[in-house]
Amino acid sequence: MTESIRGCWVAIATPVTADGSIDHAALARHGTWLLEQRCDGLVLFGTTGEGPSFSARDRLDTIAALLGAGIAPEQLALGAGFPCFKDSIALIRDALALGPRHMLILPPYFYRDAPAAGLEAAFAAILDGVNDARVRATLYHIPQVSGVAIPPETLARLRARYGTLVAGLKDSSADFAQFRAFRAAASDATIVVGNETDIARALANGGGGTICGMANIVPSLVRAMFDDPGAETAMAGAIALMRPPFLPSLKSVIAAMTGEPGWSRVRPPLISAPPGAGVAIMARLQDMVQPRT
Repeated sequence: MTESIRGCWVAIATPVTADGSIDHAALARHGTWLLEQRCDGLVLFGTTGEGPSFSARDRLDTIAALLGAGIAPEQLALGAGFPCFKDSIALIRDALALGPRHMLILPPYFYRDAPAAGLEAAFAAILDGVNDARVRATLYHIPQVSGVAIPPETLARLRARYGTLVAGLKDSSADFAQFRAFRAAASDATIVVGNETDIARALANGGGGTICGMANIVPSLVRAMFDDPGAETAMAGAIALMRPPFLPSLKSVIAAMTGEPGWSRVRPPLISAPPGAGVAIMARLQDMVQPRT
């Protein structure tokens, strides 16, 4: 087990059935395929996984199902951030009992004017409440979605206070200056990026890798970013094919690639992409990368 999330981790999407429950079998098939494509791990119930739309029970049942399907606990990380820190404590404790240690934790995302001291106190309350040396927390900075930014000094203070329990941070701001600020503030913490086109230069500047959504459909292209900075052009082209909103388009492409129409479903308040959208995007992606087999 690594002390932090490093390498190519997938912000894996979550398939749902017609009644809105999680399709564990489809998720296990997709996750197994992604690991076969040289992805290092799967992050469940982040933004791409529609995390805020699923309960703690949903998340724990999904971990159990994936472990039962043969995916190792060290290959899983869990989105575990809630506005109520006690909900995070309970979920993390239960997830640790199942085996996974890596937790991706959003700041409390309702009070958008909370001061840095308040955010630090919230993360500290979670870590103190869990009170378990096994946990490895990756703080989740995605202010354009959550509405709450994590200041670099907050990461630095928490890292100094808790050591490896605060393993690092995922920077999904798509602002490389922000990535540099996190690296400068906490050089011993692992900073990974969510913006795929930043992977190569983040690695060149001490980053740990990526947790990203495009790896669901073009894992070979994401992996190429680790070895060939020139792959950025192809990656930007692939991203440009995704019709907004991103997540319904992504899931429609997974449906087209797998031949499993159920992948197109999303949970409210999201709305599924128009019929045929995924097939059209997949056809153009196949001009860039090897088709899924």
